[in-house]
Amino acid sequence: MSAKIYKPARTAMQSGSAKTNRWLLEFDPEQARSVEPLMGWTSSGDMKQQVKLWFDTKEEAVAFATRSGIAYRVFEPKEETPKVLSYSDNFKASRIGQWTH
Repeated sequence: MSAKIYKPARTAMQSGSAKTNRWLLEFDPEQARSVEPLMGWTSSGDMKQQVKLWFDTKEEAVAFATRSGIAYRVFEPKEETPKVLSYSDNFKASRIGQWTH
């Protein structure tokens, strides 16, 4: 049994930082998914894939994994580099590309 510990990134549909401040422990799949022959649905007999444990800090998640005897991998989050753009940048003379109405 192994797991990964990480901070989830924002989805493309989010502009805020909801659900990105906490750490998530997810178990790795132990069985491959299979296609059910009658309906063609994808299924798995591995129930641990449904378990997601949320922690406030990385240390709490690591402590839980070591206390429970779970092998784990920690993925550090990438730092966000905010782009500083202003409305007046659209009208600069040195702008690359054409500006049209």
